[in-house]
Amino acid sequence: MIVMKFGGTSVGSAARIKSVAGIITEAGCNLVVLSAMSGTTNTLEEIVAYLYNRNADGAKETIARLESKYLKTIQELFSTEQARKQCEEYIRSVFAGISALTRELFGQVQEKLVLAQGELLSTKMMELYLKEQGVDVRLIPALDFMRLDAQGEPDQDYIREKIKPLLAASAQLYLTQGYICRNAHDEVDNLLRGGSDYTASLVGAKDTVAVRHLHFDEAAELAYFGAKILHPTCIQPAKYANIPVRLLNTMEPSAPGTLIDNRPDYGTIKAVAAKDNIAVIKIKSSRMLLAHGFLRKVFEIFESFRTSIDMICTSEVGVSMSIDNTRFLNEIVHHLKKYGTVSVDLDMCLVCVVGDMDWENVGLESRVLEAMKDIPVRMVGYGGSTYNISMIVKEEDKERALQSLSKQLFA
Repeated sequence: MIVMKFGGTSVGSAARIKSVAGIITEAGCNLVVLSAMSGTTNTLEEIVAYLYNRNADGAKETIARLESKYLKTIQELFSTEQARKQCEEYIRSVFAGISALTRELFGQVQEKLVLAQGELLSTKMMELYLKEQGVDVRLIPALDFMRLDAQGEPDQDYIREKIKPLLAASAQLYLTQGYICRNAHDEVDNLLRGGSDYTASLVGAKDTVAVRHLHFDEAAELAYFGAKILHPTCIQPAKYANIPVRLLNTMEPSAPGTLIDNRPDYGTIKAVAAKDNIAVIKIKSSRMLLAHGFLRKVFEIFESFRTSIDMICTSEVGVSMSIDNTRFLNEIVHHLKKYGTVSVDLDMCLVCVVGDMDWENVGLESRVLEAMKDIPVRMVGYGGSTYNISMIVKEEDKERALQSLSKQLFA
């Protein structure tokens, strides 16, 4: 089976949707996974913020703006009145449902439901367009087979069991949504995007080139920095089944793209990536000295607020941690103050060098540090993975850091 995944930019306009339709039909693809149209999820998050703040007028204005964008898109997309009308009725029903939430109590269940609409809209538009073009396509809702387990990870056994009968029906092409799923409580949920804002760069801040080959573990490291293209957990099933994955560019369909498989390239540095909006939390306490259980108490605070720690560095009397989700930062800091003196550095950037960074490959780490000799580095992470060296710098130093690393590592 050939599976293709297209991100939001690839379906960001009527012209892009038509281009993707041409690519998948020409390639003889069996299953297509789509994201929401570019900008949609961010706008839905804006609507959610208004609803949480009980600002009905702000929510309605933003809903109307997004609905207008979709109605304009379908006018350009369809050539028959029947298909255009069918899609318009669906779009109006979706936004009427979102608007109805302005009159109800709003919580996390409603939030996840709103955020799921982008993928539902894009796949419905694609389904109706493909049918208008005479393609035998079947839309299989991700909510019918994609589920998270109690730990918030994809439930592989459940997914495998549920998707088989859905793919058994006779169809030329199957279409489904990325990002959205159900959780262990059967509520609508989503796969986290890895942070609200990203900056991902290959090689450097400019003059980038494509990486033609990656090991699955290298791709997993880079996915954290560019989850808009590849979700960090989506390649795990392919890795374990030893199925190669190829990333392609919709705007350059003839380009070879990037092949991801289990074949290592020994002693090779592949790429540099960076991610903005990082916060570094430092807790200093003499109670850490020769004490056991201290880190467990610290980690439990982050766990209670469902906030992942990206990097961690420890000493005898202090520990520094970085996070990319600051939603509960104030609450986390409040609880950490029970155990020591806490300081926070905001507007930081996580820079990562990805490749075969095994500790026995002498000299690779020194080349990385040499490139950073004139740039203040807040934290360094090395040895936690054999595929990366991570450093935290100020966001204002990001471009300089990427360019220096590019010059040192790839010149």
